[in-house]
Amino acid sequence: MFYMIRGTDVPNSLERRLTARPAHVKRLEQLRDEGRLLLSGPLPAVESEDPGPAGFTGSLIVAEFESLAAARTWANDDPYVSTGVFATVEIQPFRKVLP
Repeated sequence: MFYMIRGTDVPNSLERRLTARPAHVKRLEQLRDEGRLLLSGPLPAVESEDPGPAGFTGSLIVAEFESLAAARTWANDDPYVSTGVFATVEIQPFRKVLP
């Protein structure tokens, strides 16, 4: 089943994000290579592809896991959690309908 993982950033997270990003992306690439990643990306703080110093308010990941517990374990091990980028992480089942 797919699960939606939405991390909400702490204020002024940009520097921490940039530092942790390579390890974060590596984990996402592993999900992609396993055929389990539906989508992922950051949530810009302003209406722009590159928000510059405004940074991001969080991230959204939709990926396949065997259970909610497995999704939670994966999310808790993310570098954005361990380095303090995310203030909170919300995880919910997701049912893909379209396309």
